[in-house]
This record gives sequence, C-alpha cells and structure tokens, in this order.
Amino acid sequence: MSEEKNYITPLGFKRLQDEWEYYTKVERPEVTRVVSWAAGNGDRSENADYQYGKKRLREIDKRLRFLSRRINEAEIVDPTKIKTDKVQFGATVTLIDEDDHEKKYSIVGVDEVDTKKAWISWKSPIGRSLLGKKKRDTITVVTPVMENEYVINKIEYKAIMISEFKPMGEEK
Repeated sequence: MSEEKNYITPLGFKRLQDEWEYYTKVERPEVTRVVSWAAGNGDRSENADYQYGKKRLREIDKRLRFLSRRINEAEIVDPTKIKTDKVQFGATVTLIDEDDHEKKYSIVGVDEVDTKKAWISWKSPIGRSLLGKKKRDTITVVTPVMENEYVINKIEYKAIMISEFKPMGEEK
C-alpha cells in the first residue's frame, strides 16, 4: 500500500465508486458474454470478436485494479466542513495577478483535476504554492515556461461540484 495520501472530495470519491461499479456490473459482464459467444464460434486465432474482447477484458481489469487502489487509499475531505483562514485541500481561492486580473482555483485531488473548470491538484505547482497561505499573502508560481506572482484575495470552503461518471460515448 502506498504511503502517500489520496485526498479526494466526497463527490470525487463517488465518481470513482460509480466508475468501478459500472465496469464491474455493466461493461465487464457484457464483454465476458461476447468473449464466451465468440469462443464458441470456432478458430479463436482469426476471430476478431474474441481477440478484441480478450484485449478489452485486460483493459477493464487493469482499470478496475487502479480504481480499487485509489478508492482504498482515499482520504475523503469535505470542503464544507473546513473552518480555517488558511488554504488547505478543498479551498476555492481567488487570486489577483500583477495586472489586476482575477483567477479562481479550487484545490482538489489528483483524480479530480479539470483545468477547464480551474480544479487543480494540491500537488500542482500552483496548488503546492497555495497550501498554508492566508488572505493577502503573495505567492510565486514557477513553471517551466514562466514565473508569476499572485496575491490571495479570497479563500472559500464550499462544495466542489464534481460531475458524475459517464461511460465513454454517453457524455453530453
């Protein structure tokens, strides 16, 4: 078992569980049925349904092992229950850059990152530089491309609305 924490929000944890359940109860049984049917059709070496099905089962089993490990190592942190004036996991932080532009980030677990929604990992350069800071603190974020300074303008602890798990092809 890993020594490293897998911090995750309640909705992020539910998403992992839903994905695990989908693969266990829906996709894996379906693929297993196809493989069984294809195996009964004779020569397996030239049977595309059988070949693809076996490959897909290996992919599903690999994903299930990964999800099981992430779920077992998860430490659920509910941002709505945090009462502090410092930035911690689950904080939504509003920053002001040198040009007075606002940027807002929510600090989430590595399994919940969505840069389009400004959900950043607590392990990312910005996330790491924010942890432990307070309102009006200045942070410097160094990336391979540049170095930026920000002032923390606001720290909030509110629910981060992680979307539900949707199987491939079912996204809206």
